[in-house]
Amino acid sequence: MPFTTGILLFDGVEELDFAGPYEVLTIAKKEGDSVVTIAATADPITGFNGLKVVPDHGFDDAPALDVLLVPGGMGTRPLATDATTLDWIKTVAAGCTWVTSVCTGAILLHAAGLLAGKQCTTHWGYIPTMKEESDVTVLEDVRYVRDGNVVTAAGVSAGIDMSLWLVGQMYDVQHARDVQLMIEYNPAPPYAAIV
Repeated sequence: MPFTTGILLFDGVEELDFAGPYEVLTIAKKEGDSVVTIAATADPITGFNGLKVVPDHGFDDAPALDVLLVPGGMGTRPLATDATTLDWIKTVAAGCTWVTSVCTGAILLHAAGLLAGKQCTTHWGYIPTMKEESDVTVLEDVRYVRDGNVVTAAGVSAGIDMSLWLVGQMYDVQHARDVQLMIEYNPAPPYAAIV
């Protein structure tokens, strides 16, 4: 069964939140699969660090999705009250096999009503706020959390971990390991200042 994965883009998106998963998912895709970027309109968006990206689709012409990925970044804050974006997320998510977020993308999943009563995670810096302002169970010190078909990842690079896990679910574990090898993703923290 082919998979169509859509990655939401918006002004102020954290670049690695979408680019890391995009790399994983495009390398993982098999014949017939597609990975597309979607924004409210097809106009270019500007990421938090200044990267300009032209989305593949606007909300009006986006294909039906099997997987939705909502990245984070400072741009999530104004979108948390944007009815057009939240309605689109909620409508699209209803038909998805997997609904995912990276970092503060969890804000948008929550605002769209998709995290009610669920466990989730988000960027460590936003965990206290999310615990105070929501009815979800927010987990700390984890890279990603699965609750049903919703998977939330902690900040930035955790989106790569979550995407590799997702590849293992969509295809199989060996395929995910092959993708991990292909992108040479073998983190070995902590950072060593002296080499």
